[in-house]
Amino acid sequence: MSSDQDHLQQTDTEERFDFKKDSEAAYAADKGLTEDTIHAISDDKDEPDWMRERRLRALKQFQAMPMPTDWPGQPDLSEMDINEIVPYIRPDIETRGGVDDWTDLPDDIKDTFDKLGIPEAEKNALSGVGAQYESEVVYQNMLERWEDKGVIFMNMDQAVQEHEEIVKEHFMTNCVPPSDNKFAALHGAIWSGGSFVYVPEDVTVDMPVQAYFRMNTEGMGQFEHTLIIAEEGSEVHYIEGCSAPKYSAFNLHSGGVEVFVGENAHVQYSTVQNWSKNTYNLNTKRALVEQDGRMEWISGSMGSKATMLYPSTVLKGRGASDNHITIAFAGEGQNIDTGAKVYHNAPDTKSTIESKSISKDGGRTNYRGLVHIADGAENSSTAVECDALMFDNESTSDTMPYMEINESKVDVAHEATVGKIGDEDIFYLQTRGLDDDDAKQMIVSGFIEPITEELPIEYAVELNRLVELEMEGSLG
Repeated sequence: MSSDQDHLQQTDTEERFDFKKDSEAAYAADKGLTEDTIHAISDDKDEPDWMRERRLRALKQFQAMPMPTDWPGQPDLSEMDINEIVPYIRPDIETRGGVDDWTDLPDDIKDTFDKLGIPEAEKNALSGVGAQYESEVVYQNMLERWEDKGVIFMNMDQAVQEHEEIVKEHFMTNCVPPSDNKFAALHGAIWSGGSFVYVPEDVTVDMPVQAYFRMNTEGMGQFEHTLIIAEEGSEVHYIEGCSAPKYSAFNLHSGGVEVFVGENAHVQYSTVQNWSKNTYNLNTKRALVEQDGRMEWISGSMGSKATMLYPSTVLKGRGASDNHITIAFAGEGQNIDTGAKVYHNAPDTKSTIESKSISKDGGRTNYRGLVHIADGAENSSTAVECDALMFDNESTSDTMPYMEINESKVDVAHEATVGKIGDEDIFYLQTRGLDDDDAKQMIVSGFIEPITEELPIEYAVELNRLVELEMEGSLG
């Protein structure tokens, strides 16, 4: 192990995530959301007219849609005022679109990503890395051997300029249109930054690509857009990390993800989101999967004040499959509402959903999911498993599965368990030499192991450490 890796292993995880930097902005939009805001963002990015027009249409849709308030048990969004959010901050770096050498970044931004361990991760186990600070990507790089095979990994703003036709065809058209929900419309109006990934036919990218999104400024919103296109027979693993320090004013994260999985292609999308407890985390993510394609979502969500996150997959072609694995952690004052949606629109399709949630100190977790099997999607199958673990009588965990089955020749299974950490379990481990905290940590680690074993080792270790810190109440 290198000295850099030793240092990273020894660095306290709490210190790595919950720190603030005083950074200069090259441009910051005024608070609020008006047509002037849209023009200011589009002008600053020098966007083509079609993107400006899509932003303005999305703004009108956002303004016309009511705030979701009638979902059973949904997080309280009443304190979130969009007019108090700074929607766009461009960090002060010389190169628009980011640099390809960490040493070219300003010291304050470079120090942020050094603490998060991103440059070290790039050296050891990644095909490419993108890093976003506030509203724009500040660093982007990919190994030359993948570029030589036609793989594209760049920031979305750059893709709008350099791959205009393919972006115009796929960006918020038939995967996640702004009309999908109020926060998709918000995202469509003021999106900025994010990743564009294109994998040509029959190319397997055998090392993950990673993007990291850091929100540093108090009272801002981050609205990155990720667009992944995997052509027929291709394969790619995209990893996303997110974090923000805690402030007294609230922050808003409303990202958008669109994934296009071609025939017999395979995309894995893994994310560990560690927002601070003043952040509202409201995302829209969806994949469209063609014949014999395979989509995998692996999500860890913790730290935010409120989360509403339900990645969805549309199985369009015969033999397409989808696998969702999620973990959610809620502590005091947190309402983490997560789940998955799968639409079986073709025969012989398959989906599995596995959800793990942990709540303590009065926190609330909820699984909210939908499985829809269309008429004619015969010989399809789905299995949903929801497990919840609670630390005390004040905490709550709910399960709200919805099944819409319009075809008789299908296999449907659902299982849900809710339990508390029992005194007898703690006592047994204490007789084996563990103290109370270590005993609880061991139980939780075993509980989430089916999730962590699906992640690259660096992320699995980090996720376990983040859960441990959440149990201690150290983060956010």
